[in-house]
Amino acid sequence: MPRRPHNDGDSLHGRAATIRDVASRAGVSVATVSRVLTGNYPVAAATRAKVLRAVRDLDYVVNAHARALAGTRSKTIAVLLSNLTSPFYNRVASGVEQQAMAEDRLCMVSTTGGDPEREVKLVETLREQNVDAVVLVGGVVDTPEYREHMARLARLLDSAGSRLVVCGRPSPGENLPVTVVEYDNAGGAFAAAGHLLSQGHRRILFIGGDPANTTTRDRLDGYRRATAAYGIEEDPGLIIVGGQLPPFAYAALKERLAAGPPDFTAVFAWDDHMAARALVALREAKVSVPADVSVIGYNDEREAQDVYPALTTVSIPHTELGREAVRLALHRNEPAAPSQHVMLGTHIVLRDSVRPLINR
Repeated sequence: MPRRPHNDGDSLHGRAATIRDVASRAGVSVATVSRVLTGNYPVAAATRAKVLRAVRDLDYVVNAHARALAGTRSKTIAVLLSNLTSPFYNRVASGVEQQAMAEDRLCMVSTTGGDPEREVKLVETLREQNVDAVVLVGGVVDTPEYREHMARLARLLDSAGSRLVVCGRPSPGENLPVTVVEYDNAGGAFAAAGHLLSQGHRRILFIGGDPANTTTRDRLDGYRRATAAYGIEEDPGLIIVGGQLPPFAYAALKERLAAGPPDFTAVFAWDDHMAARALVALREAKVSVPADVSVIGYNDEREAQDVYPALTTVSIPHTELGREAVRLALHRNEPAAPSQHVMLGTHIVLRDSVRPLINR
């Protein structure tokens, strides 16, 4: 027999299902539902099956502790990261933890592995834990399905007194109970590309990033706006996207340089890790940085100061992103509450990897 479609909560107008909703759906009494869930009284197998099906269809939170403490929060902030190895995620998570401690909250960290489905499942699980807020960090592949899932989870968290916070990514939709803390990603890319252009560079190779990811989308937008502002027609051959890990930049540059001398005078790398690998590929091809080719990165990771030459890059307020995410979410219901959608600034850090282009 085909499984009944999962009820996404629309029939409940976005609120969390109650035990009365389950009883109504199953056609039994509230007492019978309670007996099935607690397991402390014998119930006919057919009745039990009807109740459990209603629980599943209505996405009812079976959490005895939460029921007993109705309305009581766990004093926990949950933060979901794509991985634990990226300095970007770690530094934002550090800000979340700092503010959580200042607000007398515990910080819980989990990883999604960059899997949108796992992210959704984790948020659903955390809702059962009665956390004060769930903070999602970093860019995402923005699809209609993602927005639909996030809208549903935002409403369910809100109905339970919790809060969905997106940090370093755009809002999943308008008029949703979501706290949004962004940084000026596109503006930082515009400034980075604009800096190269102001130094005389006209053929700037943009390298790295998943084109479907919101972070890549915004950085490409800034790059394109800057070149357009200088009256430069876009050359698709100067945009290499398809991966977000450092080896992608190294392999792509090695292949391009193997075909002949650089047909670009500057490299705008998706992040500092890619910029560092680009430096290696250029050095191996006997291309001097910045004498022959200038390189600029993004994120201002610690290694940007340690590579040679020290990397010019875009600085992101990592720690402040995390702190703001917690502060705004926890104080959203106070009189004169702060805006629940803020954008923090970025700026260029000038080091040694960029030089003015001399006409040759």
